[in-house]
Amino acid sequence: MITKKVIYSVSLAFVLFIGNFSFQACSILPSAWTPPKKPELVGSYEENDLLSSTEWIDLKGWYGPEDIAVDKEGNIYCGAHVSASDFSDGRILKIDTAGNVEEFCNTNNWVTGLQFDKEENLIACIPNIGLASINNKGEMTVLTEKDEKGNPFLMLNDVDIAKDGNIYFSNTSSNVKFSRKHARKIIFEVKPEGGLYKYNPDTKSVETLIDGAYFANGVALSQNDEFVLLVELTKYRIIRYWLKGDKQGTTDVFIDNLPGLPNGVARRTDGSFWVGFTTRRDDTLDKFQPKPFMKKLIYATPMWLQPKQESFGMIMHLDPKGKVIKTYYEPSGEIVSEASSVEEHNGYLYLGGDLTNHIGRYKLVE
Repeated sequence: MITKKVIYSVSLAFVLFIGNFSFQACSILPSAWTPPKKPELVGSYEENDLLSSTEWIDLKGWYGPEDIAVDKEGNIYCGAHVSASDFSDGRILKIDTAGNVEEFCNTNNWVTGLQFDKEENLIACIPNIGLASINNKGEMTVLTEKDEKGNPFLMLNDVDIAKDGNIYFSNTSSNVKFSRKHARKIIFEVKPEGGLYKYNPDTKSVETLIDGAYFANGVALSQNDEFVLLVELTKYRIIRYWLKGDKQGTTDVFIDNLPGLPNGVARRTDGSFWVGFTTRRDDTLDKFQPKPFMKKLIYATPMWLQPKQESFGMIMHLDPKGKVIKTYYEPSGEIVSEASSVEEHNGYLYLGGDLTNHIGRYKLVE
């Protein structure tokens, strides 16, 4: 027999669920955006299994090597978080040439972007903390936490360094702190609340270059520092900010309507670029992007009930003008489930991932 106490408990749980659902739905204000028709996988986009020979470098229980940097001795560095679902605490790991994994720096947070400067300091993007410099002893100094207007860098994402020492980096949001749920919020809202910035280490000043980008993500300078690329994940494109020449100070589209969710971008020594993808385009997401109300309902649903990110390995090689040279895939997602970044070193590509417990190592055959 059902007692009054049971009925009361069930009723209270239902009311709390509805209340929380309504609160979550009201906490997001999505824009209606209609994505361009997804390109067919033909020509330079043709699907293959080239990445199926990728090996794994195990991280010994750590997760999330979002970005990767390699020092002059060939040691590998990456950011990592403490578990598959907990991004709130993290370290920078060092993997030496013998494959040994050690904690290089306790950043107390996940690290999303890494690049060595001329003095071999590791410049790091640390969400909820700031842009930081880490010396060879693993000692960290925060360089900046906000832009020149006082807006906080809550979701610093990626970084690259010019020949003159200036540091270029992206920030996904100054409105919400980083979390997996807030990352989804930004994807659903499709609002230009990110940007591209320059930090001058001599003057210790910050300059906003692009004020308003859609999920600002990967950053890469061109071979002669003529322009800097910025990935806009939710728009499936990469934009270009000109640093020199007649177009200096202007922004244009480098490549548009990509077949996946672009994440990281890195320059090769020949001036071309590698692009890493989180996954391929999701037809369901594209279908719901023009429908704000549906996006509110999806966002309000508990994370464990929301659609999961598809495991699908994908990277792309672009020429210096943004033309696709070749696309590499691992369609099963069992060997390469994602490729948030691509770092080339000594004939190998090192593939990162937000959720993986390893770094991918692919022998490049051209």
